[in-house]
Amino acid sequence: MFKAKTIMTTNVISVKRDTDIYEAIRTLVMNNITGLPVVNNDMSIAGIISEKDVLKLLYNAEGMGNKVEDFMTKGVVSFNEEDSLIDITECLIKNNFRRVPITSSGKLVGIISRKDIINYILRLRHKE
Repeated sequence: MFKAKTIMTTNVISVKRDTDIYEAIRTLVMNNITGLPVVNNDMSIAGIISEKDVLKLLYNAEGMGNKVEDFMTKGVVSFNEEDSLIDITECLIKNNFRRVPITSSGKLVGIISRKDIINYILRLRHKE
């Protein structure tokens, strides 16, 4: 069985809840990524800040605050590093998000995006 830890990116770029929203946007742009896990001090997941979340700035830049927690998506779906890659793939097919954080003992240890799974499919194909 293919597990999350097989393909997850472990060098995860993340931000804290109190990170300035414009610093988070710069991080997205500079790293050419579409979303960042938001973590608490103990590395547990507090949310996700995505391109879609920061689009809200266009509508109400003054009234929403200036911290990541003012814009992030809460109640994030995450998976354990031992979870099935099939389950993660089904989740990404059924939902509108592009990535899921991967945890171990409740702490962020990785991330898997749609692109990671697509690359893995391609690698499997070339093994044949």
